[in-house]
Amino acid sequence: MNPLAVELNQKILQGNEQIMAMLSQVGQQLFFPKGILSQSAEAKEKAHRINGTIGIAKEDGHTMCLASVMQGLHGIRASQALTYAPSFGLPELRKRWQADLFAKNPSLKGKAISLPVVTCGITHAISIFSEVWLNAGDVVLLPDMMWGNYNMILSVRRGARISQYSLFNATGGFNLDALAEAVAKEAKSNKKITVLLNFPQNPTGYTVTKKEAEGIARILTQAAEQGTQVLAVLDDAYFGLFFEEETQKESLFALLCGRHPNLLAVKLDGATKEYFVWGLRIGFITYGIQCKGDPAPIYDALERKTAGCVRGNISNASHLGQTLMLQAMKDPQHEKQKQEKFEILKARALKVKSVLADAKYKDAWEVYPFNSGYFMCLKLKTVEAEPLRVHLLDKYGVGLIALGKHDLRVAFSCIDEDQLQELFDLVLQGVGDLEQSR
Repeated sequence: MNPLAVELNQKILQGNEQIMAMLSQVGQQLFFPKGILSQSAEAKEKAHRINGTIGIAKEDGHTMCLASVMQGLHGIRASQALTYAPSFGLPELRKRWQADLFAKNPSLKGKAISLPVVTCGITHAISIFSEVWLNAGDVVLLPDMMWGNYNMILSVRRGARISQYSLFNATGGFNLDALAEAVAKEAKSNKKITVLLNFPQNPTGYTVTKKEAEGIARILTQAAEQGTQVLAVLDDAYFGLFFEEETQKESLFALLCGRHPNLLAVKLDGATKEYFVWGLRIGFITYGIQCKGDPAPIYDALERKTAGCVRGNISNASHLGQTLMLQAMKDPQHEKQKQEKFEILKARALKVKSVLADAKYKDAWEVYPFNSGYFMCLKLKTVEAEPLRVHLLDKYGVGLIALGKHDLRVAFSCIDEDQLQELFDLVLQGVGDLEQSR
């Protein structure tokens, strides 16, 4: 094992030996290399005459660039857009994102969390998490309605075993009993379990209530108290898009951070949906733990391992994307602008609820609970989802997503409010067409 990895592992062991045991085999061996990187950093500080360490092209002391590339980047220098960013991410952006986490999650007050490490979007954050923390055969608990890419990232690529539980109970709320049963069952045969929670949820658009959030925290804490190593992973891709009063407005990360030595909270989030910048691919990984003594050394070690994984994977996230995000976050108008877009999405969600309250739809489908995010789902009663999807596309030019045998997902995020009534009327017409064609 590389001496740098040994050094980081020692810091983790001193702070919380349970966290060390949770790391994957890869995670235990990860480190952030010195070598060329440290030599370049030293040269940047001291080589005032000639610096021949930087792996980019320069001209007259400035970053070499093409005018055809830079002409679309008004007010941004080539050094802010085209050069490599640190594998950890831009320091200023990391600090700003961390400060915003405290502002958006008041329950974090007084708690110590890591400095976020920048990833190339939240999908990449999930992948990096899986490399650092999961071995082949490790169990990951997910609901029966889940984002399909989890299977590709966690199961196909990392060999984790996905164990599912029912997302909703009979009354249309989050199924705390099913989660508790799944946690207890897997804890019997696994010293370590990973519970991945995604709110607002894809595909259903559901976020737990405050009471349900407290119930989830209680279930995971009890498992940790009973000796199970619990990795609580919060995929907060759609954070902030909460449309109803009773929904939990803080990340579960804030409730789980620091609750027990056996419980590691991992927040995966990013600018993707919060700032409506899907293609910039800026995500973050943040850790919350309970440890002995000063948490700084163990967080530093975890950040270095995570950044080492990023470096060994993609080297670094886009410098231009990070620069644009940092500029946006500094703009005094950005919160007002975000609120304006939030209100548009909220109005669409409420319009969907209003439309679907019409009794004419009751024989065709049930509506899964939704209160947040981008999506909602229909549970079809009389026809199957895939034939209906194809029929709607071919006959009416309507595109929706079929999930499983009877579920149809609607992304109201990309549909103007004045089209929503027409959409569901066409879906109802499509159902009728298929019923008549039997």
